[in-house]
Amino acid sequence: MVNENPMTDSGISADDRNLAMIGHLLGILTGFIGALVIWIINKDRPEKAFVIDQAKEALNFQITIMIASIISGLLTLILIGFLFIPVIAIANLVLCIIAGLKAKDGIAYRYPFTLRLLS
Repeated sequence: MVNENPMTDSGISADDRNLAMIGHLLGILTGFIGALVIWIINKDRPEKAFVIDQAKEALNFQITIMIASIISGLLTLILIGFLFIPVIAIANLVLCIIAGLKAKDGIAYRYPFTLRLLS
């Protein structure tokens, strides 16, 4: 039997939940580009509020990761940056997966330690 109601109890469609999940997971492979594309495509569509919110959250996080990576790269000149690079990479991987799983369940995820540049 096919579920004729694609909406969850929270009112977020399965397509929107999947798109939000993809926005978070693309950060692992594409950095901020994947979330930026999803946000640009959906930003003028008020019915996609969940997707827009999660794409902005993923975009803010990936920009924060990029800034931290640049700072770590500069700190490699004094040899301390080598300690931060793997920590940043692991944090990016783990937090993107957690965010993707939460988005798949229709839960708006907020990354810790994120600069909120887009609101």
